[in-house]
Amino acid sequence: MILVGATLYSFEIPNYFAWIDKKTFSYKGIKKTLAKTGLAIAYFNPLWVFRHLAFIKIFSGLYEQINSNLFVIALWSFLANIPISLIANYLIQNKIKLDWRFLASAIFSALMAIYYALSETIFQ
Repeated sequence: MILVGATLYSFEIPNYFAWIDKKTFSYKGIKKTLAKTGLAIAYFNPLWVFRHLAFIKIFSGLYEQINSNLFVIALWSFLANIPISLIANYLIQNKIKLDWRFLASAIFSALMAIYYALSETIFQ
C-alpha cells in the first residue's frame, strides 16, 4: 500500500485537489465551501474504496476475494463514513492551503485505511 500511495495516489490526489480549486475558483461563500467539500467526497466514492480494498487483497495474495461482495462492503463503508468524511474533507478543502492538502489528506487517508481494512469485518 505504501507503493500505491507513493505512486498512484500521490499523482492523482494532488491533481484532483488542484482541479477542485480551479473548478470552484469563481464561487464565493457557502457555495464554494459546499462545492469543494462535495467534490472531495465525490472523489473518495464507493468505487475508490473498492479499489483501495482490492489493492489490500492483491497485496495479501487474496485475489479470489475481489468480487461483488467486496464492492458491497465498500459501499457500506463509504456510507457509514460520510459524517466523518464530510468534516475531514471540509477542513482539508476549505481550511488547508493547496500545498499542504495532499499531506493532510494522506494523514486522513492513513487513518481511513485502517477503517477500510476493518470494514470487511464490520460490514460482512
